[in-house]
Amino acid sequence: MVTHTFSDATQTEPGNTPLRHKVLVVAGMMTAIGGTLTGVMTYMNLGIAEGFLTAWGQAFLLASAVMMPIGALMMALLTRLAAVLLPSASEGQRNLAVGLVMAVVMESLMAFTTTAQQLGIADLAAFQSAWLSAFAAALPVGLTLMVTFSLTVKPRIERFLKS
Repeated sequence: MVTHTFSDATQTEPGNTPLRHKVLVVAGMMTAIGGTLTGVMTYMNLGIAEGFLTAWGQAFLLASAVMMPIGALMMALLTRLAAVLLPSASEGQRNLAVGLVMAVVMESLMAFTTTAQQLGIADLAAFQSAWLSAFAAALPVGLTLMVTFSLTVKPRIERFLKS
């Protein structure tokens, strides 16, 4: 008797997660975080007014194109740097430190790009005030997201990405 087997091209061997799944997981996380933060920043810059969704979408696309690649690289570099600078700290403590630094740096840059796109930089005093307002409003949200992400999701994603 001859038995024919068909294999699904999407099946993989245990421990060998397809690259597209890894990309989708990371993109999903970045979309949730970036979308939330640019939404808060857009609200602080413009309020809920006509054109809010368009401005938010544009800010999110800019953050996606510019900030997400920088964030992914920065996360990897800061994780390595934390391992070198904090060798006696637990993995959780190092992840917390990385999360805090990531939140402050990435949000300040995201507030800059969002505010520059929405209000321009011609009036530096107005720009600085709006940037600070957007950053200050988004910081608690970002810190909460980054600390939660760093302590709970990041270790799982790192294991997933290594698979």
